[in-house]
Amino acid sequence: MRIAVHAVGRMKDGPEKELADRYLERFARSGAALGLEFGGVIETPESRARDAETRKREEALRLRVLAAEGAEIILLDERGKNLSSQAFADRIAALRDGGRRSLVIAIGGADGHEAALREIAGLSLSFGAATWPHQLVRIMLAEQLYRAATILGGHPYHRA
Repeated sequence: MRIAVHAVGRMKDGPEKELADRYLERFARSGAALGLEFGGVIETPESRARDAETRKREEALRLRVLAAEGAEIILLDERGKNLSSQAFADRIAALRDGGRRSLVIAIGGADGHEAALREIAGLSLSFGAATWPHQLVRIMLAEQLYRAATILGGHPYHRA
């Protein structure tokens, strides 16, 4: 299964991008043997619309296209489920083992995700009740993808 990260906004060069890239490279290497291909990071420009609903709708366009093409969508959303690393790994494995060909995990813009997108997503996932900067969310997601691969591969990186 091909797994891509979709992010609204561009991450500038710097230590945060380097750390996210490091975890994504680790995921790409360790996931390949498990049938998890890293599909890269898709960056969508932030909408410049005047109101939040229009911004969210414009930022969701690419994700709606990917969903229509058969990709499973997982949204990172503060209202989402707070899963353990093991449960996240199990969810990815279930999608892979169920024949899903692609998964896109989406980090929304400053206004979050539009309601219609939340309705078509297979899962809304939260990294806790706190609000996190987009750069840190990307790092945390990258690390959790790598951790999921190590869990599924039986590697000792993840210790419960």
